[in-house]
Amino acid sequence: MNHFIMANSQQCIGCRACEVACVMAHHDEQHALSARHFTPRITVVKEGNRYSAVACHHCENAPCAQSCPNGAIARTRDSVQVDSQKCIGCKACVVACPFGTMEIVTTAEAATAQKCDLCLDRPQGPACVENCPADALSRVTPESLNHLARSRRLRTARHEAQPWQTRESSPVGISKRDQMQALPPRGEPDKLTPAARANNFAEIYLPFRPQQAHREAERCLKCGEHSVCEWTCPLHNHIPQWIEQVLEGNIEAAVELSHQTNCLPEITGRVCPQDKLCEGACTVRDVAGSVTIGNIERYISDQALAKGWRPDLSGVQPVDKRVAIIGAGPAGLACADALIRRGVSVTVFDRHPEIGGLLTFGIPAFKLDKSLLARRREIFTAMGIRFELNCEVGKDVPLAQLLSDYDALFVGVGTYRSMKAGIPQEDAPGVYDALPFLVGNTRQLMGLASTADEPFVDTAGLNVVVLGGGDTAMDCVRTALRHGAANVTCAYRRDEANMPGSKKEVKNAKEEGAAFEFNVQPVELVLDDAGRVNGIRLLRTRLGEADSQGRRRPQPIPGSEFVMPADAVIMAFGFNPHAMPWLQAQGVDVDDWGRIAASVDSRFRYQTSNPQIFAGGDAVRGADLVVTAMAEGRHAAQGIADWLGVNAPAAH
Repeated sequence: MNHFIMANSQQCIGCRACEVACVMAHHDEQHALSARHFTPRITVVKEGNRYSAVACHHCENAPCAQSCPNGAIARTRDSVQVDSQKCIGCKACVVACPFGTMEIVTTAEAATAQKCDLCLDRPQGPACVENCPADALSRVTPESLNHLARSRRLRTARHEAQPWQTRESSPVGISKRDQMQALPPRGEPDKLTPAARANNFAEIYLPFRPQQAHREAERCLKCGEHSVCEWTCPLHNHIPQWIEQVLEGNIEAAVELSHQTNCLPEITGRVCPQDKLCEGACTVRDVAGSVTIGNIERYISDQALAKGWRPDLSGVQPVDKRVAIIGAGPAGLACADALIRRGVSVTVFDRHPEIGGLLTFGIPAFKLDKSLLARRREIFTAMGIRFELNCEVGKDVPLAQLLSDYDALFVGVGTYRSMKAGIPQEDAPGVYDALPFLVGNTRQLMGLASTADEPFVDTAGLNVVVLGGGDTAMDCVRTALRHGAANVTCAYRRDEANMPGSKKEVKNAKEEGAAFEFNVQPVELVLDDAGRVNGIRLLRTRLGEADSQGRRRPQPIPGSEFVMPADAVIMAFGFNPHAMPWLQAQGVDVDDWGRIAASVDSRFRYQTSNPQIFAGGDAVRGADLVVTAMAEGRHAAQGIADWLGVNAPAAH
């Protein structure tokens, strides 16, 4: 008889620890930057309030094997296995499988069928069974199947096969499923009132008190050694492990764990979109609300750093290699941190007077206090990282000089070119791009002089219209309000449900007095006699068919045009990579969008067409998340270390 994996839906809690364990068992690579890299051979499905894991049944007369035209699927050691060398990716097995467990996985090299292989050559047996925290999975052998059949025959003979008696109780105390059902509701951090937020840029969310952090930590089920919240985080933070340390009151151990994967946890705890990543995947989300992971992360870092905790690199042995990093944003800082922990000498160049890139200059202080980056600069400097600020590569220092002075370079310059609306008069006075508007505001708050490209815009007493629906648009709305704008309206071409930004940010903007105009599309900017903007002509829209990303396209409603008064209009449509001729002059290729072409899947990860130069973050991916940029910086550091022959593991 073929062996197979059996799932008990009465015990399954839907945590997806089996999926994570499966991926880790079948790939040397322990990180997944995107969904296409996460290809488990077991799948957790939900039906109503029930969860269950589904895997290949290893059928005795397997339809997949019978349908395969190339003999790539055959019985081997009491199981049905796929020979990827023979597979041609024809999908015949996918069509033939009655349970839908066969899948074709496509890589750059080939396409091959994939299904549960029972971890055939893994000494410990199937990884999913070993790592299921609810004991809902088991490997069925002839002996266990016979035992199950006998026990059910006995139960039937005793007339015990009643719905309320079929559920086996957990052998040790309360089951995970019962524990999940008994959880208290999610706890949110305290927040300043709208009145207290007016006219100032203080952070609006207050830090967790110890009691709040402990209460939230108690809500974590710790869904396996490698949980789905960990794998949904691009950095793969050890979330359940450091939450467990918080529960035990060991903040120092928690912050040590946190820094193993993240060099800026006090930052990501504040600005990372946890609702779309770790918290969005939390097992208890639909039952009692996700564990408040971001605020626990912030609590750990704030507590430890305030008490004087600092990374200990005393055991790091220096190596005779030097790396220059261009850009002190999240990608560059993460790369620098990972390299310095390997003993590599690191110098970071940045055109701004402070580190952080858009963390410092693009994110308003009411979301991220600027003292945090200043403190982190001191920590990085103490670790041995050298900073050359107010220094723009290609202008103040030639790239050729860096290539001569350093063994390797990493480019993490982000994306700074604003996307345009393509409507008439958008270059008129009174029309501003979002990023220069935000940077100019931050420089003014920090006491830094304005620049011609990034001037401070005083919105006091003005009617302000912000075009866009993402988090950057909300940053502009809330910034304008704090400077005393008479009215601030966000105009967006879809409805509120389809806004791409955080719902939390929209809620905060509404609390602070912002108005919203949904389902409108800009047509042109209206100017006064002096040529300055004094309104924007909008056209009402309705949502039509979905686009290639599944979002419904806005369609204009004829005859619905109207003019909205505006003394200032801020364009918040996103960002594209800016031109870097100094980089292309050194043989670095870019794609049609201006993004740096870096090889993600090669032997030396994130290496460009100039082998001495590596790149990562928004300059490679396009505008994306802070945490994704950091993950790419860390992966690029590994690629650089491999290319330089630095074998020392990173210190933690």
